[in-house]
Amino acid sequence: MNNAQPTSSSAAASTHGAATSSLALLEARRLRDAIAALLRRERAAMADFLIALSDFDQRRAWEVLGYGNLFAFLTSELGLTPAPTYWRLEAARLLQRFPELIEPLRQGRLCLTTLGELSRVLTEENCAEVLPRFLGISSREAKEVVAELQPRPAPPMRTVIRPLSTGRSSETAPVLALGPDSAPSADTDSGSLWAPKVDPAAPAPIHAPVAAPAAVAPRRDEVDPLTAELSRLSTTVSRRFLAKLKTARAGLSHAIPGATTEQVLEAALDLLLENQARGRGQVKRPRAVPPIAAPFDAPTPAASATPTETATPGPADTPPEPPPHRRDGPRAAIPAAVRRAVWQRDGGRCCWPLDGGGTCGSTHQLELDHVVPWAEWGGETLENLRVVCRAHNRVAARQRFGERCVRRYQGGTTGSAG
Repeated sequence: MNNAQPTSSSAAASTHGAATSSLALLEARRLRDAIAALLRRERAAMADFLIALSDFDQRRAWEVLGYGNLFAFLTSELGLTPAPTYWRLEAARLLQRFPELIEPLRQGRLCLTTLGELSRVLTEENCAEVLPRFLGISSREAKEVVAELQPRPAPPMRTVIRPLSTGRSSETAPVLALGPDSAPSADTDSGSLWAPKVDPAAPAPIHAPVAAPAAVAPRRDEVDPLTAELSRLSTTVSRRFLAKLKTARAGLSHAIPGATTEQVLEAALDLLLENQARGRGQVKRPRAVPPIAAPFDAPTPAASATPTETATPGPADTPPEPPPHRRDGPRAAIPAAVRRAVWQRDGGRCCWPLDGGGTCGSTHQLELDHVVPWAEWGGETLENLRVVCRAHNRVAARQRFGERCVRRYQGGTTGSAG
C-alpha cells in the first residue's frame, strides 16, 4: 500500500493548540526518552541473564547444587513458572551454539519467544540465510516462518465443534476449530453439528471451561501455522453462529455443493469486504475524480443572492458580508470519487503525523477527517480530507474545539466534531 505522508496542511492541522500544549509535549518527550532508556536496560539485562544462564548450564552448576536438571533449578530455586522457564532454556541453549544472536537480542530485534521458534530451524549451515528472517518480527510471524521452513507433511483435515462446559447444561459456548482444508462431517447435512468426524491422530483443539456466557471475556483466536499457505484457526462461537453457518452452507449448496467451513466463511468475508469498499467509494467502475476545489466552500452573498438582488448595484465601498463563524446543520455526503481518492492517496491507513517521525499507520476504526473542520467551512475536497483512526480523529476535534465543545456535540462522549 501507499502510505502517503501527510500534506503540509494536514501536519499543520495536527498541531492545533501547540502553543498551549508545548509544556505537555516536552514532558511527554521526556517520559518517552526515559521509557526508551529503561527498555534498553531491560533488553541488556535479559541478554546478560541468558548469557549467565548459558554458562551456568554448560558448567552443570545446577547438578552441583543438587538439582536434576536446569529446568528444576529455574522452577524451584528461582520460582519461574513452566512457560517462562521453557523459553529461557531454549534461548540460553541457542546462545551457546550461536553467540551472534546476543547483539540482536540486546537491540530488541529478537525476543524470548522468537528465539524459541528460531531454535527449531536454525543450524550452522542455514544460519546466514535463516537468521535475518527472524529479526524484528513477532512470535506469530516467527511461527509462520517456521511453518514455511518446516511444513508439516500431513496437516490434519477436520472441522471440530465441541461444547464448552459452563456449569449450566442449557448454555454452552462451542469451540469451532477450522482446519485449512476443513470439510463438513457426514452429520452436518443431516442437521447435527455436534458429532463431526475427527481425525484420531490430530491433536485436539485447545479449549477451557468458562463461567457463564454473560460474563465470558472475548476469547482470542488461535492461529497455528501448518505450512507456508495453510493454518489452523481455533475460535469460540455461539449456537446462534452455528445455526447461521448451517443456513449459509445450505444456501451455497447450488453454487458450491458440499462447501467447507472455510469456503462458507470466505464467501461471507468477500461480501463484507465488498460492502466496505463500496462505503469508501472503491467501486468496480468508479467515476473520475472531480477537480480539487478551494478548501473553503462557505456561501457568499453573491452566490446566495437572487438575480434581482444581483442586478441591483450597491455602494462601491460596502464590503461583502462575511460567512458565519461556525456552520451547522446536516452535512452533505462526501462524493464517492473524492472518498475513493482519499483512501487511495493515504493507503487505507491513518496518516496522523507522529512526533518521532512517520505516521500512525493504523488500520483500526478508520474515518475520514477534515483538515479544516466542516464546522469551520472546510470543504469536501481531496485536499481537505485525510484518513485517520478514530482515536486521532477525536484528538483533532479536542485540539480544535476543546473538550467541552466536543462533549456537547457528541452527547456527553468524546469524539470528533470536524
